Amino acid sequence: MAQMIFVNLPVKDLPRSIAFFEALGFSFNPQFTDDTAACMVISDTIFAMLLTHAKFESFSPKPIADTNESIEVLTCLSRESRTDVDAIVKAAVAAGGSTYNAPQDHGFMYGHGFRDLDGHVWEVMWMDPAAVQG
Repeated sequence: MAQMIFVNLPVKDLPRSIAFFEALGFSFNPQFTDDTAACMVISDTIFAMLLTHAKFESFSPKPIADTNESIEVLTCLSRESRTDVDAIVKAAVAAGGSTYNAPQDHGFMYGHGFRDLDGHVWEVMWMDPAAVQG
């Protein structure tokens, strides 16, 4: 079995968060989605579990971070091109999210990002495949 990653994120309004990420082109696995959690499919082996605050709190003895005051994690997603990076950030802003930083252009690597409806930061990057070849 391939190794998988499940990023767990607390959300205030689960249906609204699902609609936000659907507007960015993500789908959800109904087998692991109910009224307390939604399994967002990022790839065949990467998923984001959007959890209501009550559900999230059942997994952790610590309080949920206030994303207006701090960043609890930077989740970075790769894209096929610079254009794809800009397109998903534009879609996020159109769906109610916001940008949190200016685009970063390093020539061989380009990145930008957005904050979702709950203030979670999603960085999006493209890297020239030639730059990663040894």
